[in-house]
Formats: sequence, structure tokens, C-alpha cells
Amino acid sequence: MKFDTHILPNGIKIIHQQSQSQVAHCGIIINAGSRDELETQHGIAHFIEHAVFKGTKKRKAYHVISRLENVGAEIDAFTTKENTCVYASFLYNYYERTIELVSDIIFNSTFPEKELNNEKEVIIEEINSYRDNPAELIFDDFEKQIFNGHPLSRDILGTPELLKKFTKKDIQSFINQNYSTNQIILCSVGNIKFSRLVNLTDKYFSKIPINISNSKRLQFNNYKVSGLVVKKKTHQTHCIIGNIAYKEEHKNKMTLELLNNLLAGSGLSSRLNVALREKKGLVYTVESFYTPYVDTGVSGIYFGTYNGNLNKSLNIIKKELFNIRNNKLGTLQLHRAKLKLIGSIAIASENKSDLILAVAKSFLQFNKIKTLDDIYSEIQNITAQQLLSTANEIYDFDNLSSLTYE
Repeated sequence: MKFDTHILPNGIKIIHQQSQSQVAHCGIIINAGSRDELETQHGIAHFIEHAVFKGTKKRKAYHVISRLENVGAEIDAFTTKENTCVYASFLYNYYERTIELVSDIIFNSTFPEKELNNEKEVIIEEINSYRDNPAELIFDDFEKQIFNGHPLSRDILGTPELLKKFTKKDIQSFINQNYSTNQIILCSVGNIKFSRLVNLTDKYFSKIPINISNSKRLQFNNYKVSGLVVKKKTHQTHCIIGNIAYKEEHKNKMTLELLNNLLAGSGLSSRLNVALREKKGLVYTVESFYTPYVDTGVSGIYFGTYNGNLNKSLNIIKKELFNIRNNKLGTLQLHRAKLKLIGSIAIASENKSDLILAVAKSFLQFNKIKTLDDIYSEIQNITAQQLLSTANEIYDFDNLSSLTYE
């Protein structure tokens, strides 16, 4: 798996993987997300992700969204706590059309007031929809709980109250502060020569004034164990137990990924799915999760169960955690766990847009490119002792926080 890279004079990076497919994927990742907001800006990074589609200096909103759709392509965007991304999938002969449009909406959006007001209502409905889904909301509330008082504690969507106050001036202020050229990368996978891609990127991005930023994010180092119970009028009890975890570049990151997949990752054969669902019928959904950030991370187990089965489910989970912390995996068990994780990663990597976005994020933030072969090799080198040590560190009962909706 070969990647080509280049850096424009203004600091904007380019990463590309050659592909012979008819379909290409291209996007922009900006190293700015909700954790970069001030408290009074809560939700503005996500709002900007919506607002850039609402008109540019030469296009009205309809012409922005139809520019690629008229040739059968798709364009979309998303915001995380650390990144903002605009990306497209298209037939490879529309590379220039795509790169020109992405450049236009990122750097030439005009943010007309009427369009902004309409989009605020759309996002308020998005917030309301999210609040109506406890199985999703609990993940944000759990991070709010364990990252208490830190920018990572705030969800991505913001609040209706703050959203209604945002102005074009507020948007421009956040962009000026956070959209530095050395914190932007164009990523691509498709049937185009790299020299041609560099020329196109140079044509549409090189005129962006250089704006170098080396600002550091506020580090998180104040975790305190907590347990919260929130009353909700739901048919199920929803629960998360978890802990802070390894940062993105931690040496044990992939070991935790393996542990996470073993406990309640993809498929029906994970330990917790077998123990809770297949054997006891206590849950419909149980999943383990691990979200790394640049300086910290969060890992935990989520499940939803009938209101009267909370303690029974927790006892089974704690029993499985005790086993994985005290009993080293045998050679065959470890081999199977590795094959399962490698297979899951391989299948996920078939989505080329997700693959190039993940690689680009690593190159943007850490100036590193980790190929699938690198990842597979790292997984194969994990020992049973490393897995045991990670389980004891992350799932130490004394360090687990909990959040319950009942």
C-alpha cells in the first residue's frame, strides 16, 4: 500500500493513494473540532461544517450542493472533537470539478444570514433528535462526566441557546483562529497521477495565504472516578462503565483495540455478547468502545437491558472483566482474537474513503503514515501478557466510572 505526499508552500498537505477504480474519493481534513472551541463557542465547529454549504462568492447554496450531484457524485461533511472534514466520492474524471468545489466552499463561503438562520433550525432539530435517542446520547454524557470541565467534555452539536446567537462574525473568528494552513490536508484515493493531483491542488489551494499555527491544545489530566444515575422515561435501562484510556500515539493503543474487540467488538462471538445475549437473553445490544484523542482517550462498555436486569447484567460483565484481567489467553485463543481483529480491519478498509481519511488524519496530526501492513504486524506482535496488563490497567474496578439512565 503506497501513499504519495506533498506539502504546498503555504503548508497545506496532500496525501494520495493510486487506485484503478472508476470511483475516486477526495476530501479536506482540518485539524480543528469542538475541543478547540471556547465555552461561548460551543457547537460552532459543527455549525461551520453545515454553513460552508450555504453559498460562496460565486455560488448560491443550491449550486454548491448540485455541482457534484449533477454528475452522480456525493459530497458530505462531518465534525469530530478534533477534526472537521468535507469529502466527496465521484467518478475519477471529475477530479478537478471536485477539488475546485471543495476549495471554494472551505475558503470562499460567504455565510449569508438568511441561510444561516435556516440552518440553525436544521441543527436544532438534529439536537432534538439526538436527545430522543438515549442509546446514542449516553456516550456524549459519559464523556461529559469523565472529562468534567475540560473542552473534551462538551458534545459536538452544542445547544440551541448558543446556536441561535452565532453570527457570521463569530464563524469568521473561529475560522481565522483555527483553520491554519499547516493544519489542513487534502486526501485522495483514485485513478489520477500524483503529479496531476499536485498540479490541481496547487491551482486551487496555493493562493490561500500562509497561516502557520503551532498552538497546543489544553491537555486533559484530571480524571476522577464517578458514578451517576439519571432518571429517564425509557423502556430500557442504559448503562456505560468505563475509564480514561490511551492517547492516539500510545504504544499500547493496538493492544487495547484487540482487548476491545475481544470483549464486545464486531460479531456475535465476543465474550460479552455470548455471556449477556446468547446465554442469558439479558440484552439486545452490548458493545465495548475505545476512542483515542491526541492526548488521552476513553474506553468502556455500553449495554441496554430491561429495567429489572441492571444488576444481573453488571455482575456478568464484572465477572468477564475479572476473567480477562486474571487469566492469560492461551496460544489458540490469542491467535483467534488477532485473526478476528485483522479481518474486521481488512473489511472496514474496503471502504476507501474511510481508509484515506484515517491515514490522512495520522499524517496531518503526527506526520506519520501507518499502512495496513504496519497495523497487521503490530497486532501479530501483541503478547498474552501485554493483553493481560492492558486489561488490568484499563478495567481496574477501582478506576471505573459509570453512567446509568433508568
